[in-house]
Amino acid sequence: MRKNTKAKERGTMKKPIKQTPFLLLLSFLLSILKISTAIDIINTTQIFRDGDVLVSSGGRFELGFFSPGSSNNRYVGIWYHKIPNSSAVWVANREIPVRNTSGILKVTESGILVVLNDTNNIIWSSNTSRVAPTPVLQLLDSGNLVLREANDDRPDNFLWQSFDYLSDTSLPGVNIGWNFVTGVESYLSSWKTSDDPARGDFTFHLDPTGYPQLVIKRGPTTLYRLGPWNGLAFSGQTNSVQDMNFRFVFIMNKDKVYHRLEATDSSVISRIILTQSGTMQRWTWVDRIHDWIPYVNFPADNCDTYKLCGAYGSCNIANTPACVCLDKFEPKDPEGWSRSDWTNGCNRRTPLNCLKGDIFLKYSGIKLPDSRNSKYNKSMTLEECKVECVKDCSCMAYTQLNISGEGSGCLFWYEDLIDIRDLSSHGQDIYIRMASSELDSKGKGRKILISSLTAMGVVLLGLSLTLYYRKRKKNCTIWRTEGSRTESHKKDYELPLYRASTISKATNNFSENNKLGQGGYGPVYKGTLEDGQDVAVKRLSKTSMQGLDEFKNEVICIAKLQHRNLVKLLGCCIEGEEKMLIYEYMPNKSLDLILFDQTRSALLDWPKRLQIVNGVARGLMYIHQDSRMRIIHRDLKASNILLDDDMNPKISDFGIARSFGGNETEDKTSRVVGTYGYMSPEYAVHGRFSQKSDVFSFGVLVLEIVIGKRNSGFFHGDQHLNLLGHAWTLYKEEMSLELVDVYLCETANQSEVLRLIHVGLLCVQQCPDDRPSTASVVAMLGNDAALPQANQPGFFVERDVSIGKSITSSCNEMTITQLEAR
Repeated sequence: MRKNTKAKERGTMKKPIKQTPFLLLLSFLLSILKISTAIDIINTTQIFRDGDVLVSSGGRFELGFFSPGSSNNRYVGIWYHKIPNSSAVWVANREIPVRNTSGILKVTESGILVVLNDTNNIIWSSNTSRVAPTPVLQLLDSGNLVLREANDDRPDNFLWQSFDYLSDTSLPGVNIGWNFVTGVESYLSSWKTSDDPARGDFTFHLDPTGYPQLVIKRGPTTLYRLGPWNGLAFSGQTNSVQDMNFRFVFIMNKDKVYHRLEATDSSVISRIILTQSGTMQRWTWVDRIHDWIPYVNFPADNCDTYKLCGAYGSCNIANTPACVCLDKFEPKDPEGWSRSDWTNGCNRRTPLNCLKGDIFLKYSGIKLPDSRNSKYNKSMTLEECKVECVKDCSCMAYTQLNISGEGSGCLFWYEDLIDIRDLSSHGQDIYIRMASSELDSKGKGRKILISSLTAMGVVLLGLSLTLYYRKRKKNCTIWRTEGSRTESHKKDYELPLYRASTISKATNNFSENNKLGQGGYGPVYKGTLEDGQDVAVKRLSKTSMQGLDEFKNEVICIAKLQHRNLVKLLGCCIEGEEKMLIYEYMPNKSLDLILFDQTRSALLDWPKRLQIVNGVARGLMYIHQDSRMRIIHRDLKASNILLDDDMNPKISDFGIARSFGGNETEDKTSRVVGTYGYMSPEYAVHGRFSQKSDVFSFGVLVLEIVIGKRNSGFFHGDQHLNLLGHAWTLYKEEMSLELVDVYLCETANQSEVLRLIHVGLLCVQQCPDDRPSTASVVAMLGNDAALPQANQPGFFVERDVSIGKSITSSCNEMTITQLEAR
């Protein structure tokens, strides 16, 4: 690809206008001055103005103000110093430009990097939480812009670095992925246009769900996927040219998971760009031709489209049609398949029968399926993988985790296999569960591995052990004797254990000034650990019998979950009578404290509210279908949605959640727990709960976010309708916009508002079967497809419910711990 083509895709630095002789002389003198004073560090006493530059010590990168493409707006960015017309590899104030050349970049005395406009207002900041006595800003030769203490240049002690907050470009040494300790995800987001570096439609992530894989998304929707890491590369890489100047690095442990490209030859210049059209491109600069050469382009072809061929369908771009069913599978919708509509995928031609001893067939040369529903073990041999998968009827497939020659390990799938493509010699082997009768069907180019057990008693024993394990997990019986609790907890869940004295010191001896709130579990305190990290401490009340159950349940349900929209459990303290859970601290506390406050609700403009709704939906979808356990939250409400610095939502409080194994999707209880105003009818009245119960709660939350008022205690005129009834009435009269919070009048997008209200009403429909799944909700929020008509909601009359006086008389946000259903 030549330079003129490349410039169309990405904006470059603006070319200077034609100069008069006098201006040329002046420009020459200024350039000499700049070169003579070029530095790579500035401190708090120095003002960096538009026209100044920072040049890294090795002369590779330059920082300054620039205008992209044909725009006159000014941004702070980093670009290659020695490559002419080089496009920016990082932009600071990408959402808010400076409108003229009066912009200023400076480091504050508290160690925060800020960009100021011509009115001296801060339009962008690094939001650094740590404080340094003598902070400095330095541009490194790696392209990383760092804030650090003047006398401390250790990379692991930076106050802030641009490599954690990327634009659309990744450089060698950049980590793409998650730091679970800090909660920071490093990912790419495309530019909006070549003239506007604001966040565009596409993002590129390392998704840590299940086993990590690379994905390109448009909003919340996955468009393309590179399969799981196999020890050498990500399964599905099809068109990379061999390049000995770089190597791939993949790191995963309890603190972090990330992928990066490392240069083996530091003189080679390379970059990875997520384009405005949603493709990933890796380019290398070649001096002899004075141009960039492409080495990777993803997606490479239409077969990289996520789940193009549906479940158990395989894509081969060389075939017509491109999609075929895997051997011994057949189209689920033959008529649709004949129309090249492969979305329904394929079924086994012979249904599974685990009791008769299923077998596993080997399929070679494929891109491994979507691993978000997978589990892994790093130490098993391939033979042990087979034994483990055979005895669990829910295990659908397995493969070798590491093919680099340094180990084996296992990767297991527990649901339908999707997003498979035929890669011939570049693909991997996978072993898929099939009916034992398929053993007689030999050939057809597939090697068959006989994995059936010869004794039915062994099969039944394996089934019994599996069912027993699931029952243990569901009933939360993870504790042994009182004296061994700490050891057992650490072994089972690998959570850091904190001493009571450490937490007492962190919370100033549980001072009232540090108290954040009080719940049925007990008080919650803000604490600061010795390393400066702020935490939230939930302390079990000594008088709370229910709190002990919640403590156990919370550990089971959230200890191993990792998602950007779930609050992170950092550790626990179990010492004598003290039982505490230590969470990441959320500076903006809970959604209800802002949303339902007449003054503070103005902080939540429409983009932020939409961001919160989307984030909660993604978090809910994760616990419902993408996490290691299927989890029903049972108490989703505004007070259990915490907000970080950027108002990103995180679902919290899993004390009364329930987990499911296998194909279980619902349960029934005579002990109803939850919060009035959010409980679904079938749960409140009959004790039946499922994923659709959480969907109902989510729908209530959506409508509350739109109107800025609680469903509980809401009334409108003399209609005796609660929020759901009022929203339903306006929807039927095509007057839904009257529901909108007055604070949203200036920022709300009308079509987005109407769609959000419609989705909310679909979620609160009376009949659970009518409500969408969380996956459908995420899809509805992420596209403009037509929505079905909403039916009447449940509990839409104000307090006119027959589920017990303790509910109907309660108007607060306390969780109801027990109600007898009628």
